Amino acid sequence: MAAIIDIHPAKHRTRVRRATAESAWSRWLVISIAVGFMGLMFVLPLVVIFQEAFRKGWDGYIEAFDDRATMHAIWLTLKVAAITVPLNTIFGLAAAWCVSRFRFRGKRLLTSLIELPLWVSPVIAGLIYVLLFGAQGFFGPSLKEHGIKIIFALPGIVLSTIFVTFTFVARVLTPQMEAQGQAEEEAAMTLGANGFQMFWRVTIPKIKWGLLYGIILCNARSMGEFGAVSVVSGHIRNKTNTVPLHIEVLYNENQFVPAFAVASVLTLLALATLILKTLTTTKRGAA
Repeated sequence: MAAIIDIHPAKHRTRVRRATAESAWSRWLVISIAVGFMGLMFVLPLVVIFQEAFRKGWDGYIEAFDDRATMHAIWLTLKVAAITVPLNTIFGLAAAWCVSRFRFRGKRLLTSLIELPLWVSPVIAGLIYVLLFGAQGFFGPSLKEHGIKIIFALPGIVLSTIFVTFTFVARVLTPQMEAQGQAEEEAAMTLGANGFQMFWRVTIPKIKWGLLYGIILCNARSMGEFGAVSVVSGHIRNKTNTVPLHIEVLYNENQFVPAFAVASVLTLLALATLILKTLTTTKRGAA
């Protein structure tokens, strides 16, 4: 008896369901939840900030900055960022180079220490500096004897800001430099380039977008830091109040329009940081 051969095997095949195939209602449900959450948690607060800032019109908004304490807070914040960001950029480059180019005992410990600010509360960081450099701290008596003031002064604000922001540049550059390897650096050294020439002409062009990305994040965090700076600053008006601390002071004094007007400056900084972050991420992907 002749065997019967099925010439239509396709009709017996089971249709494979794609992993990304969902029904229309489930897609819209997930999208609605995500968009609704973003609108409630981010967009709505932004609208409220600018609405309150301009509650008395443009003249009221400008008048909020016609204040000595406000301008001092802005300039102090810029000064702290101008000191903190270059120092953390140098540290980040050195740390990323060390972790990505060398093998040594304690490498994992160094990597963990680089990420320490992400796991330690900024308030705890500020308290550590008070315990070290405060009047009753470990180095306090010695510093007082030599007339050096760190806590409740600019040095303490800079130190606490450096601590909470030093991880950004290093954390961005380390995986990028590890992925790129060091073949090009070795080739440059073989062709006679010295260390500086190799670093400036080979390494920096390869990591420039990642470096800029880390600098942008570091700068944004240094200008917006509240917890650590609040502990070491003492909230001294016209002396140690940065912009975030000054906003708190204005709000507690029921000066709502000036408080939201100054807060809008930090908001614009955050939005500019987001735009620059997106652009540098695109450039990094293209590179």
